Amino acid sequence: MTLPGTLQKPRKTPVGVLDRVMAILAVIEGGTRSHTEVARLTGLARPTAHRLLKSMESHGLVTYVGGEGFRLGPRLLGLAATAMREVPLRDIAQPVLDRLARMTGESAQLFVRDHHRRVCIAAAESRSELRTIVEIGAELPLTAGSAGKVFLAFGPPELTAELLPSAERFTPMTPVGERLARQLATARRVGWASSAGEREPGVGSISAPVHEPYGALLAVVSLSGPEQRVGRISAKRYAPAVLEAAKEIERAVGV
Repeated sequence: MTLPGTLQKPRKTPVGVLDRVMAILAVIEGGTRSHTEVARLTGLARPTAHRLLKSMESHGLVTYVGGEGFRLGPRLLGLAATAMREVPLRDIAQPVLDRLARMTGESAQLFVRDHHRRVCIAAAESRSELRTIVEIGAELPLTAGSAGKVFLAFGPPELTAELLPSAERFTPMTPVGERLARQLATARRVGWASSAGEREPGVGSISAPVHEPYGALLAVVSLSGPEQRVGRISAKRYAPAVLEAAKEIERAVGV
């Protein structure tokens, strides 16, 4: 048990900066703390504590409340929510992805959003010798590829407003600016998005949203393969299967 005003000794690792960050988080976990209190309770020099707190604030790990001090930041809430849902969501989605890959002959993935990136948390590979492979844990952009379009089209409007103006081309086919905005509007209207050579040359994909019981975007189901098999012309043929996979996952989580 840790008494108020004392700090449980943090675990030490070979990465000293991370140890100090974790020590600060442990202190603030007990309640809002001033810069002086953080320095005193962690044993850090005040300039060091100040520098780390400012960096942590810029990453959303802590938030400064005027007149009170630092408290845990919104980034930690997002990470906690992702961690809480990923394991069961992965378990629920894997058999659905396996069926989708088997039915279509292409590779299937499930992505969740982590800040300005999307992360693959489950996948089923095509049995074809020529196939796309997305590794579990792969981090990909939100501004390129069909799954990224779905995150922007169905996610928080403020996210889209933030990322749309700064979207960059990954290939000559990557839509940006007004063209990307129009494609997001189309995705909202039809309920799914496609891409062909937009994030990586020669790769095509179709993606659909998975919603939480309260309507927020939970994840994105994606089907991908060589562009000659999963291109713009074939997207409409695959879309119903991808949409059904997304709906199946939604039903499993209680939508």
